[in-house]
Amino acid sequence: MASSLFKALVESSSKTPSSARSLSLVSNQIGQHTAKWMQDTSKKSPMELINEVPPIKVEGRIVACEGDSNPALGHPIEFICLDREEPAVCKYCGLRYTQDHHH
Repeated sequence: MASSLFKALVESSSKTPSSARSLSLVSNQIGQHTAKWMQDTSKKSPMELINEVPPIKVEGRIVACEGDSNPALGHPIEFICLDREEPAVCKYCGLRYTQDHHH
């Protein structure tokens, strides 16, 4: 998707060669960076890292996920309903929550 966006930007700005050239350079640098990151198998992907975090147990039926205790590092608040048996997943950060049933 990003590569098609860059292609469209480059094609639309072909009337001004210097800006098209700079967009092409940016696209090339991003492509090289992504390829380099994908080849490095020693590092875990963000999804692998978040899946290592065990589900967070909460007492209520609804949890408000902000991604981090520091608002500058988090994401918009997502209210998650925990009525199901399987852990509920935050759509922004991937943290999982389960309801802690006290019997």
